[in-house]
Amino acid sequence: MTLTDKAFRRSTVFLLGAMALTGCTSTEMAAKGPSVKDARVAKALPTKEQGKPKEVFSYNSSDRDCLKRAMYFESNRSSYQGFMAVGTVIMNRLTSGIYPKTICGVVTQEKQFAPGVATRKMNEATAPELETAADAILVKGQRSPEVQEAMYFHTDGLRFPYKNMHYTAVAGGNKFYEKRDEDGELQTPAPMPATAYVLSFVDDHANEPFTPIMPRPQDIATTPILTASADDGASSEMMALVAPIPTPRPQYATGGYSAQASAQSNQTAYASRPQTIMSPRPTADWTMRPIED
Repeated sequence: MTLTDKAFRRSTVFLLGAMALTGCTSTEMAAKGPSVKDARVAKALPTKEQGKPKEVFSYNSSDRDCLKRAMYFESNRSSYQGFMAVGTVIMNRLTSGIYPKTICGVVTQEKQFAPGVATRKMNEATAPELETAADAILVKGQRSPEVQEAMYFHTDGLRFPYKNMHYTAVAGGNKFYEKRDEDGELQTPAPMPATAYVLSFVDDHANEPFTPIMPRPQDIATTPILTASADDGASSEMMALVAPIPTPRPQYATGGYSAQASAQSNQTAYASRPQTIMSPRPTADWTMRPIED
């Protein structure tokens, strides 16, 4: 065997060994699956669902009241599940796109919910779980899983000949159903799942003009004065407002100022002054002369 044949054989063995090692490494990596680093990178990459912004539905205290009224009157105050089922139907209608865009708009739509649902008097003492159910729907985003995509219900026990009524749940004395065709497809737009939108509370008074608080006039005469108790020294009344105290006029030692007394004092002082008496000069000291015109 020549030197050339030996060199060729060594090169071939080395190449085959390298290929076998590479295959083992690839098989081991495939068996272990993606590494932790690969998983982090995949998680960081935005998916189509993650990048889609959620739609925002606003509600105020009036909408909350409308929701509670519908749950109160439609479920006969029978159970928490009945409240949640009616509340889920209202939210399904709100997000379906074929009903009004506010909760009150959905609840007060003509011939949809119980007559007088927005005006009849409620006694919430008879429904202690009503407030909790309203918070679950509006604040926590919870829904009745049994209701699914149902947007309709009627009193349990009634029967109708329609073939597109696909029943999903019975709760609170009502039967809830979806409208589906013979193939099981929805005949109405599907409502949005609770994870695809958010509910945002809007203050009823947010857009009202600002009214400054003006100070009220205080009647000093009727303001209670701070007094101390004889027992412990604690004040028994509220402290009065700080008001200026009028300064009394000065009092003189003579008993006060008098215009008459002052005039008499001036006359006495004038009379006590020394007097100079003027006498006429003798006639020998002066003469009279005519004045020429």
